[in-house]
Amino acid sequence: MKQTTKNWIGAAALIFASSAVTGAVVSTTTGSRAETAEPEAFPATAPSRPAAAAVGLVDLTQAAESSVNAVVYIKVTQMGKTQRVTVQDPFSDFFGEFFGYGGRDRQPQQREYKSPDRHGAGSGVIISNDGYIVTNNHVVGGADEIEVKLNDNREFKGRIIGTDETTDLALIKIDGKDLPTLPIGNSDELKLGQWVLAVGNPFNLTSTVTAGIVSAKARSLGANGIESFIQTDAAINAGNSGGALVNERGELVGINAMIYSQTGSYAGYGFAIPTSIMNKVVADLKVYGTVQRAILGVQGTDVMNYIDAEKAKGNEVDLGVQSGVYVDKVTDASAAQDAGLEKGDVITQFEGKKVAKMSELQEAIAQHRPGDKVTLTYIRDKKSHTANVTLRNTQGNTKVMEEVDMDDMGVQLKPLGDDEKQRLNISYGLIVNAIRNGKMKDAGVTKGAIIMQVNDQKMETTEDWENAVKEANKGSERTLWIKALTPSGRWVSYVVDLNEK
Repeated sequence: MKQTTKNWIGAAALIFASSAVTGAVVSTTTGSRAETAEPEAFPATAPSRPAAAAVGLVDLTQAAESSVNAVVYIKVTQMGKTQRVTVQDPFSDFFGEFFGYGGRDRQPQQREYKSPDRHGAGSGVIISNDGYIVTNNHVVGGADEIEVKLNDNREFKGRIIGTDETTDLALIKIDGKDLPTLPIGNSDELKLGQWVLAVGNPFNLTSTVTAGIVSAKARSLGANGIESFIQTDAAINAGNSGGALVNERGELVGINAMIYSQTGSYAGYGFAIPTSIMNKVVADLKVYGTVQRAILGVQGTDVMNYIDAEKAKGNEVDLGVQSGVYVDKVTDASAAQDAGLEKGDVITQFEGKKVAKMSELQEAIAQHRPGDKVTLTYIRDKKSHTANVTLRNTQGNTKVMEEVDMDDMGVQLKPLGDDEKQRLNISYGLIVNAIRNGKMKDAGVTKGAIIMQVNDQKMETTEDWENAVKEANKGSERTLWIKALTPSGRWVSYVVDLNEK
C-alpha cells in the first residue's frame, strides 16, 4: 500500500505508521459552525480521575488489558482500476510492409489494462458500543472494502462515515452491539514525562501494547494542514496508524499517526493526534459527514522561527515577546481582518489560553466551528491588545458546510469510448450517459454532452469528476466551471452553483 513520506532534518523521514491505500497531506488553517443546533458531544470525554502516584513504579497492566479489546485491526482493499491504453507495435515500422499488414499506415491499438488490487492494514479505536471507530484518513481514505477484526476474533464489514485529510482522521462504522470501548480522556491534561501506552497492530502483530512517556506536546511536523502532535517514545511501527495512545488510567488521549525514522521502522519517536482535535472532528463527521472547519484568516509562523530567519538576514528584531504566533499575512475579507489584525502582530493568547506557537493556535481553533465568537490577545508595537473575533468557514461566512451529495448533481457519466474519441479527434472526456433533475440539468447540461474540463482540470475518469466536485465544494466560490463538447463537436460552457438547492 502507499506510504507517504516527507523529508525532515537531513535524511530522516516522517512515515505514516500504516501500510495504507492512501496518504493524506494537506494545508490550511482551522474549523467550525453556526446556525444549527450544536452537535451531540461525541465522543464524550471521560470524567477526570486522579493520576497515578507520582512516586514509585506505575502499574500499566489494567490500562493495557482494557485497551486491547477496544483497539481493532483494519484491513483495507482498493480495487484495481481498468484503463484503456494506446499501444504501438514497435516492429510494425520495420516489418509491417514485408509481412503485408500496413507498415507505417497501421493505426495504434487500444488495449485494456487493469491495475492490481491494493491492500493495506492499520488500526482503529472503538469509541461507542454501537460500533463507531476512529482511525486515520490515510488508513481508510480511498478504500473500496474495509474489514474490521476485533481482539476476540470477531470480524465485521466497515463503512466510511467521513474522512478529513487536513487532520488525517476518519470515522468508520461497523454493525455491532455492546462492543468494548475506550473512555476518552483529556489530552490537554497530559504532562511531559507522563507514562502512555501505544496500542495497535504493527506488522500485523495484533493487539500489541508498547509503553513510553510523553516526550513533547503541540509538535508540528508539516505533514498535515492542522496538527499539534503528542510526541512519545512508545514504540510505533507500520500498522499502528489509527491505534490508541492511552494514559495510565486507560483513557484514550491520542490517535497514533506516524513515526520519525531514517529506516521506515521505529527509531525512537512516534506522533499521535490529540483527543482535543479528534473530539471535534469525529463529532462533525458523525453529524454532517464533513468537518465544520473554522478559519481565522492569518498566515504566520512561530515567533522564534521568524526571529531566527530575520537574524539570518542580518536584521535585528525586537517584537517585545519571545513566543507566540507571528502574523505574516492577513487574508482579505477574513475574520482576522474584520477584527483589526495586521501583518507584524503577534498572537499570544486564544480564549485566555497562552499560545506559544502555531501548532497550539491551530489546535485551539480546530476545536471551534464557524460562527463561534472567540477572544484573541496580540502584541503590536510591544503593547498588548484584545480583539473579539467571529470565526468563519472556508467560504467566508458562518453557514454549515455540507458534503455535496453526488446524487444531487443528477448526472451519470462514463469515460468516452474509442469510437467517439476518434470521431471528435479528442483523447479524453466524460460523456453524459444519463441525466435527471439536479444541479447539472438546471445548468443546461444535456444527455450526450462530453465534459472535457471542470475548473481547468481534465476529465478523464469518473474519479476526476468526483474530486473536482469535492474540491469546488471546499472553495470560496463553490462553483463548477465546465467546458464541454456537444455530440456534434461544438464547444459549450456550463456554470453549476453548488450553493443552490
